Amino acid sequence: MRRRDFIAALGGAAAWPVAVHAQQAKPMPRVAVLFGVAVDDFQVQSSVNALKQGLAVLGWTHGTNVQIDVRPSDEVSKMQKFAMEFVDLHPDVIVAEGTISLKTMLRETHTIPIVFTRVTDPVGQGLVETLAHPGGNITGFTTSEPTLSGKWVEVLKEIAPETTRAGIIFNPDTAPYYRLYMSSIETAGASLTIKTFEVPVRSRVEIEAALSMLAHEPTGAVIAMPDSFTLAQRDLIIALAAHYHLPTVFPWPSVARDGSLISYGVDSNDMNRRAASYVDRILKGEKPGDMPVQTPTKYELVINLITAKSLGLAVPPTLLARADEVIE
Repeated sequence: MRRRDFIAALGGAAAWPVAVHAQQAKPMPRVAVLFGVAVDDFQVQSSVNALKQGLAVLGWTHGTNVQIDVRPSDEVSKMQKFAMEFVDLHPDVIVAEGTISLKTMLRETHTIPIVFTRVTDPVGQGLVETLAHPGGNITGFTTSEPTLSGKWVEVLKEIAPETTRAGIIFNPDTAPYYRLYMSSIETAGASLTIKTFEVPVRSRVEIEAALSMLAHEPTGAVIAMPDSFTLAQRDLIIALAAHYHLPTVFPWPSVARDGSLISYGVDSNDMNRRAASYVDRILKGEKPGDMPVQTPTKYELVINLITAKSLGLAVPPTLLARADEVIE
């Protein structure tokens, strides 16, 4: 009996390494990230770093206890290809930055949890049921509220009071929600004697033609819609606006640092850092449909004085005092 007990105990001990190995072989959690900007855009790395920093604070480190797969593209066809690849990878969470990225992912899965960032009015677009209870497999962080667009017109008039015309530039394919912004823009324009009109563009050639057209008449300006296309093409828009002496307004604070006259909106990097908290909660078992969609808590006004001087504009001291950042 003792010999049999000894052999049984020895057999159990021999199984310990197998059990330990099984625990160690548990697959690492996987987070897939789809960005709606070009692969060589510095904004990709900046946004990815912000997300990774937010996750690191919560104890998740890429390559150590979480695998993060990133796919950026400003081409809808490539986004669709990446979305299908992500579904095949069976990630634990998907992060989709931008409306088109989110819609592309939703065409491929309604079961994998998705955390979105930089999405305009998800209720108005029919993407979630309500902000408090989004339902389904998605939740996330909204960008600009459509009513904010009136502020772009107001700030433009304040810094460039001679402005009488403002072209609202966007790509209808990547900003299908553009009409959500136009009501506030048109109302603000009417009250400030600025004629506002839509400028749909789908290529660099169309951007060049549109800004050339705007420059044919004096006192014109450009307002860029929150749109992955205008973000990707910001350098071209800024360069052409400088050439034609057109004031520009963008909805992302970082773009004023690139040369836009004004930027007024939400910091995308801060949004991605905040999104890490939702990724963390989902990895720990919470359901995205039960997690409320977060709205912006702060909008940043950035003014580029270098651009203002090149346009011959004197920025009012009251506006400078309200700015969160001034580029000199």
